[in-house]
Amino acid sequence: MNATAGDTPPALLAHDVAGDPGSPAVLLLHAGVADRRMWDAVAPALAHTFRVVRPDLRGFGDSPLPPDGRPYTNAGDVAALLDALGVADAAVVGSSFGGEVALELASAHPGRVRELVLLCPAAPGVPDTETSDAFDAEEARLLADGDVEGAVRLNVTTWLGPEADAAAADTLAVMQRRAFEMQLAADAAASAAGLPEPGPERVAVDLAGIRVPTFVVEGAHDMDALRACARHVAASVAGAELSELGWAGHLPVLERPDAILALLLDVLRDDPTVHAP
Repeated sequence: MNATAGDTPPALLAHDVAGDPGSPAVLLLHAGVADRRMWDAVAPALAHTFRVVRPDLRGFGDSPLPPDGRPYTNAGDVAALLDALGVADAAVVGSSFGGEVALELASAHPGRVRELVLLCPAAPGVPDTETSDAFDAEEARLLADGDVEGAVRLNVTTWLGPEADAAAADTLAVMQRRAFEMQLAADAAASAAGLPEPGPERVAVDLAGIRVPTFVVEGAHDMDALRACARHVAASVAGAELSELGWAGHLPVLERPDAILALLLDVLRDDPTVHAP
């Protein structure tokens, strides 16, 4: 069932806001294995300088998928949240899948994005690899077998780099488990109702058309396909800067939050001296 003009739009994304309402806004977009809790270690310090907005995208954390099959886009959801909060524009920090959503927002709503900081972003137009195909196949097999815990373990071991401690692994497992539970339940409900599997519509990303300062992070221990995504974005966005973190896997904010906080403060405050920890 598609939405019509008279339908009530989906509720706003669940979110947290911290910091002075008069401060420049920073929007934190989480990875596809996480939710807004992935920013817990850096958001309070950022809020001393910025107005920090961190939502749960649909199907993650506290933001349910639309129950009736209505279409939506992640970029549209984020723009609606900024409207509701009275935020004209924001520096957008996106991790992994959140990085791709940030690129969608910059393409579809360019006036809302003041700056991009992309931590190991996903990106369109980059081919899969044997490694990424093998991961996708194994995750699909585990979920088809009903082994959600196995799929959680697979994601934790795949996406966290060598600097991550046991607490980071536990935090990621909680967030990934929550996402699987929400998404699998929504898929089952949609199937029972004869509706399409819920999920966002894709938004065209025009990397060459993005005209804001862009800083891209690549993790030296990340999967090859995601490293290629980071390099592709940095090469395609005019003036983008690329920094490889030799210690990082795919989720550096969970692996070394203090280092990523320092990086974000340097980049977002436009400190010309150091852009990498």
